[in-house]
Amino acid sequence: FLGSECPLARLYGPRLEKLSQDFPQVRFLGLSSNRQDSLEDIQAYVNEIGLTFEFAKDYDNVLANEFEATRTPEVVVLGPLGEIRYRGRIDDQYIPGVAKPEPTRHDLRVALEELTSGKSVSVAETQPAGCLIGKVPQSAQPTELTYCQEISRILQRHCVECHREGDIGPFALTDYEEVVGWGEMMLEVIDDGRMPPWHANPKYGEFHNSRQMPVADKEALREWVAGGMPHGNPQDLPEPLPVVERWRIPGGPDAVYAMSEDSFSVPADGVVEYQYFVVDPGFEEDVWVSSAEVRPGNRSVVHHCIVFIRPPDGAEFRGTGFLSGYVPGQRATTFPEGYARKIPAGASLVFQMHYTPNGAPAKDRTEIALKFLPESQVTHDVITVIGINRDFEIPPHAEKFPVSGQTRRLPQNGELLAITPHMHYRGESFTAFLDESDGRSILLDVPQYDFNWQHVYELKKPLSIRDIDRIRFTCRFNNSDSNPANPDPSIHVTWGDQTWEEMAVAFFEVARPHGQNDEIDEPVVLDPVADRKRSAEINQFVKSFFSRFDSNKDGTILPEEMPLAQKRFGFGKFDENHDQQLTESEVRRVAMREKR
Repeated sequence: FLGSECPLARLYGPRLEKLSQDFPQVRFLGLSSNRQDSLEDIQAYVNEIGLTFEFAKDYDNVLANEFEATRTPEVVVLGPLGEIRYRGRIDDQYIPGVAKPEPTRHDLRVALEELTSGKSVSVAETQPAGCLIGKVPQSAQPTELTYCQEISRILQRHCVECHREGDIGPFALTDYEEVVGWGEMMLEVIDDGRMPPWHANPKYGEFHNSRQMPVADKEALREWVAGGMPHGNPQDLPEPLPVVERWRIPGGPDAVYAMSEDSFSVPADGVVEYQYFVVDPGFEEDVWVSSAEVRPGNRSVVHHCIVFIRPPDGAEFRGTGFLSGYVPGQRATTFPEGYARKIPAGASLVFQMHYTPNGAPAKDRTEIALKFLPESQVTHDVITVIGINRDFEIPPHAEKFPVSGQTRRLPQNGELLAITPHMHYRGESFTAFLDESDGRSILLDVPQYDFNWQHVYELKKPLSIRDIDRIRFTCRFNNSDSNPANPDPSIHVTWGDQTWEEMAVAFFEVARPHGQNDEIDEPVVLDPVADRKRSAEINQFVKSFFSRFDSNKDGTILPEEMPLAQKRFGFGKFDENHDQQLTESEVRRVAMREKR
């Protein structure tokens, strides 16, 4: 059971095609039971994915109901007499909102191998993950709500920003025939808190870009779906939202810079590590940016992008070098009137790209657009102050492991504009706060951090930090089996650029009066390319160290395994707990300190 627009059905389509080639003795039949999938939609899906096995439209959900199928993708394997031998998922790589780097069990392949070898299926049923099949309702409760009057307006307020033709949403929610097929799925993602994407605790702070859906709107959707999703009078429909312009910067950008001359090729599946592209924009004098917007060349494969400023050597520069970023649904960065960010003459732009394959080979050429402000009109300098902790080690199987950090000094007469937390797959929660005389003041609380949504939490009103020395934060990590995104709960986890490593970082957008030259935070720029090089050098050092001295390859180094000179002068340097044995974690911590 597949669907033409379901993201997981698109990811798993090529895998099913590969399985059909690997098991020619098994007949494969693809079915779409979605009421919203037209024959044209199905044909386009088959052609794009490259499926060669049979495919049919399951009108009125006859077969889906007979086999009790509920999601796409979902597999039912029948024996020669029509008996069900296996049902469920294809493998365990994806669950809602989470993607493992690789599957740990290929359920369908194992079942087919066992069946074609004359064996019983060892695991005959698994839980499918994916989109709910858009079935025709079998019953309806009374309701006066209609799509044309109430529901279309709710969708415009909360969903259509992304779910429209040409935008990031995998399907559009602008047409009734499409919407009714996704009715039950909309309720599920809203109830789970996956949509609309927003993760700040509403108890703390007010944010300009909040996507909280009011309870009344949720209940209206629930009543409408239970009522059979009536259409209503077309004359009640609202005006369509304005067509999305290429750039959302007010008045349009002054300049656009691409990450590279050529597009980057994204494979059909697997994990693509962060990619970095360094661009020379040719600034011969300082420029001031009042608005910036990152636009992916291919939204379907760009998970997120962060663009950093890399100043030339010796340039006077403060902050981390953060310029702008993109996550699905994020708006353009536009500062208040008179506020602007400096890019010094001779600076480069560094694009940090995180790609997520979508089931078919793709290409991307992401761009950034900038709006400039003459320095004579700049009233406030915008800088990004960083709170960071690189010196941590998360133990194996640890839950709710805390890592705390803080900014250094903040600018005098400064204002806080926005907060951006950043962790990787083990990140679980984040809190930023101030220590005040009457207690702790929470600025932002993210109880369920989601790596898939790198939000910039923009304060509704700038917050004066005139009398604040520093901002503190605490990240909590889940390195246990209970974290479905955890790449490996059995290892010690330290700082690193790779997603299987971790980061404990908070970016704070701060404004100060233009021309104020007080020292703030760290004068060095956070350079992701240099950071990645540092991480690779540390990994290589640790690997080389154990290759040289761990003679019995048991993962620890004893004094007698080291030559006399190294034992006399180097062993104690690494043996932090003085237990007369060196672990990989101890060697890594020393290497991290020396590489800082």
